Amino acid sequence: MNTTKALWKSFIVNFLLSISKIISGILGSSSALVADGIHSFSDLATDSVALFGNHYAMKPADKEHPFGHGKVEYLTCFVIGIVVLALGIEIIANAFQQDIVIPNKLVIVVSIFTILFKFILAHYLIQTGKKESNQILISSGKESSMDVISSIFVLLSSILMQFSIKYAILKYSNLVATIIVGILVTKTGFDIIRENMSSMIGEQVSDVDIEAMLHLFKDDKVISVDHFAVIKNGPYFQITGEISMDEKLSLKEVHATVEILEQKLKAYDNRAKYINIHVNPVTIVSKDDKE
Repeated sequence: MNTTKALWKSFIVNFLLSISKIISGILGSSSALVADGIHSFSDLATDSVALFGNHYAMKPADKEHPFGHGKVEYLTCFVIGIVVLALGIEIIANAFQQDIVIPNKLVIVVSIFTILFKFILAHYLIQTGKKESNQILISSGKESSMDVISSIFVLLSSILMQFSIKYAILKYSNLVATIIVGILVTKTGFDIIRENMSSMIGEQVSDVDIEAMLHLFKDDKVISVDHFAVIKNGPYFQITGEISMDEKLSLKEVHATVEILEQKLKAYDNRAKYINIHVNPVTIVSKDDKE
């Protein structure tokens, strides 16, 4: 529920900011601000994809998907990355086709306004994403962070362009800012794709204490933990493990022990949803048997 609220807030803010930037960029003769507004529109588009992806990722397991739909989260982020990457390349390509015009002071005011709001939004999305362990929110937050940086470049270029009559070299600052915005957008897209490709394949969770989880396996009936892996599965964890137990134990004892271990793991971290523990039977040789 918190994730959906955060995405809707991001959608509304990006909609208002993107309209403000594009209109102000056109009225204020700033191609950099228009490019930045298009970047914000990419945030709007990716928010739409994120809302759909998050809704689908939270669907429970079914017959065709026994481990749930969590990995839709990574597919959603991958699509977001592709859109952002393509947009960055488009901004760079169009930068050289713009006429050199001194931006209106309105551009400076709008840039300051958008930097403030985007910074607050980016911080909110990333912190909420970490709290909810939601990669979609984190990806959206990172994209918003790049929007903050690109807006700073637009602000600087707009200020420098005001002095271009006196210093001719400064007339290219808007072009440079537009290219920098395009590069930042492209890098953001590439980073989102790279990070989520790893998760789509099946990546070991890095934000949990594996040693602490292994400590939960300490039980009189468990001889050793032979294998243990915690894999990201959207908002949940998919845990696989192998333990060794005395072959003389009854099936009922083995089942009861495994059930207790699963309960411990779920109590330790509520993201531990899909757990599969395999038991290896081990022959224990007593002193009497050796003699």
